Amino acid sequence: MTALPDDAFCLASAPDGAGVAAVIRITGGLDQDTADELTETAAASLGSGPPPRRLRPDRAGMTLCDSLGPAALLTIHREATGAGTRPHLDDRPATLRRLLDVTGTAHLFPERERSPSHERSPAHGRARRVPRLPCRAGGL
Repeated sequence: MTALPDDAFCLASAPDGAGVAAVIRITGGLDQDTADELTETAAASLGSGPPPRRLRPDRAGMTLCDSLGPAALLTIHREATGAGTRPHLDDRPATLRRLLDVTGTAHLFPERERSPSHERSPAHGRARRVPRLPCRAGGL
């Protein structure tokens, strides 16, 4: 596997173990060069089989978010809600929190209160481990 520079953009997506949520792990900068890739990945997660109940972009590894970041997130919100999926934003970096607050869009993306590595199973009410997604050079 090729080592990535600290700010290399990478997306990895997978369903959680319970089939309740699609998790998209974002590493690196979300900007004009990468925003389309994020919206395409989210659309693919929504369009593969029955849509998940939740879409969870995990931003813990995001190092940059310019003005196209919130634009991409609004596109994802529109597509997800149109498919009957609730979008959430987990592990928001401070820069993204500020952008969402300034643009007045933070309320559109609830953030999970507990650890981002767990998702509740509606059938059993137990926490399920969300797999850690590998990030490779060149995306998925």
